[in-house]
Amino acid sequence: MRGGMGGGMRGRISSGDPEAQRAANAQAPTIPHLFRRIVELFAPHRRAIVLTVVLVLIGAALTVIPPLLTQRAFDQGLFPRSGHPDFPVLFALVGGMIGLWILSAGIGVWQTYLTATVGNRVMGSMRMRLFGHLQRMELAFFTRTKTGVIQSRLQNDVGGVASVLNNTISSVLGNTVTVIAAVVAMILLSWQMTIVAVVLLPILVIAQRRVGRIRARIAAETQESLSDMTAITQEALSVSGILLAKSFNQQQSETHRFGVENRNQIRLQVQLQMSGQWFFAIVQIFLSIIPAIIYVVAAYLITGGVPITAGTIVAFTTVQSRLLFPTVGLLRVVLDLQTSAALFARVFEYLDLRPAITDRPTVRPVDETRIGAVAFEEVSFSYPDSDLDRPTLDAVSFALEPGQFAAFVGPSGAGKTTVSYLVPRLYEATAGTVRFAGADVRDLAQDDLIRHIGIVSQETYLFHATIAENLRYAKPDATDADLERAARAANIHDTIASFPDGYDTVVGERGYRLSGGEKQRVAIARVLLKDPPVLILDEATSALDSISERVVQQALDTASRGRTTIAIAHRLSTIRAADVIFVLEHGRIVEQGTHDALIGFDGVYATLYRQQSMEDDLAGA
Repeated sequence: MRGGMGGGMRGRISSGDPEAQRAANAQAPTIPHLFRRIVELFAPHRRAIVLTVVLVLIGAALTVIPPLLTQRAFDQGLFPRSGHPDFPVLFALVGGMIGLWILSAGIGVWQTYLTATVGNRVMGSMRMRLFGHLQRMELAFFTRTKTGVIQSRLQNDVGGVASVLNNTISSVLGNTVTVIAAVVAMILLSWQMTIVAVVLLPILVIAQRRVGRIRARIAAETQESLSDMTAITQEALSVSGILLAKSFNQQQSETHRFGVENRNQIRLQVQLQMSGQWFFAIVQIFLSIIPAIIYVVAAYLITGGVPITAGTIVAFTTVQSRLLFPTVGLLRVVLDLQTSAALFARVFEYLDLRPAITDRPTVRPVDETRIGAVAFEEVSFSYPDSDLDRPTLDAVSFALEPGQFAAFVGPSGAGKTTVSYLVPRLYEATAGTVRFAGADVRDLAQDDLIRHIGIVSQETYLFHATIAENLRYAKPDATDADLERAARAANIHDTIASFPDGYDTVVGERGYRLSGGEKQRVAIARVLLKDPPVLILDEATSALDSISERVVQQALDTASRGRTTIAIAHRLSTIRAADVIFVLEHGRIVEQGTHDALIGFDGVYATLYRQQSMEDDLAGA
């Protein structure tokens, strides 16, 4: 195991996200490629999107009608050729404008509801896809990637694209239609003034592309910094992290570490928010002064004999002012897409990761007649990032019959825990074959394989939930009677019953409200509730005191009855009754036999046993 975990502390000091490091060296995805993938996310919501599009088109068209009515209100209602206001015409036109504004507002509310619903459902779907995909990743992925970095992808990155998902469709369509309709209306009113109003727009588009590239770079740096902050928070503020910091008086060091990244995050956020402000300020200034320029241009046109009425000028400047917000909106959407490209790329990068361990196209069911049989045939294994100059396991072979109790012992780093990882296929053997119920584990569905295996590890994990909820994690439909039977078999029922809330007692984060022995017995009860034919015990009592060890060992003895049991043992006194003991050294099986036979052989096992006996005697003295 030493080879597999050797990079843990180095990862804490450095980036901690090898997948991000790999992506940094790869070619960044293009905006068109990302856009196609974003569009695919909306495919299941076609009906709502079609309705949204219809509402957007109607709403956009309605925005340019009132200015045209304004022209008629001036020329036919206020200042008709008769010289006196025509009130019937004026009232009709004003009433039409009011009706259109009310209708437009109602359509806007409906449109906002639809876009918000679709956008949030797409975001939720993306988050679910990412979470489900990460659940299928192999164990090695999580040993080399910080938990906080993974959490940041799920929360910060997916959440960061929410506004784009919510607003993109309506903003792009609505603003595009509004701009087109406004330009058409302006041309109908005066093509000469239209040329003046739109001649400089291409320059703004070019400037926007440059600003977008800058914002995309800053956004990527911001998300990386946010990932680091999330990782620091997850490490430092967990129960284990707080305990470690207090034990070594490193609270100020942890606060300083967070403060450095926090200041970096503040700097990047300010840069991100300010990077486009000067651009939009220039856009707004430009589009705001156009009406004043139009008045001058109109004067020259009238002087030149072009028939332009006061109503035309008012209507034109009204339409042109309506061009300001959709134009800025379009530029902002494109800018947001460029900025969010980094976030989408980070999410899609994780979605594109392929699990190293997958089911073959054709899998076979577990042979129930041979259930419990486990065998290794010349199995070798090396951890992906191992710094060892030899395999962790080197041509290991053994065979266990159903119901047999086998123990694996040896010095630290000999490969004992690795054996327990390869049986349920948490890691894939580098060479050789691991067999379960007579079949190569690679020919079995992973879900079917793990359904027949129960694991009790040294580091027991309990959720911040009640004892009953932690037990039912193994069997959601278990009755209260089932829970009690499993707890009694694990020697924990009486302890649970003594708690004021009994099985409804909340255990705290990672079970910190329970003692080490109590946590282990709850974990054993959870496995007993699963009732697997094969049981793996990975040094399940090594971290306990002698009294807790005896109680837990009794529970383990009960759990092992009638099951094939693979025990990874640190304390040799706990496996004296094993049917067979395999002694590992430097990744090889160097001895095997019963306890008495190995003591008589006077080899590695006998030496280890004598050393532990001397240590126990000294501790007892």
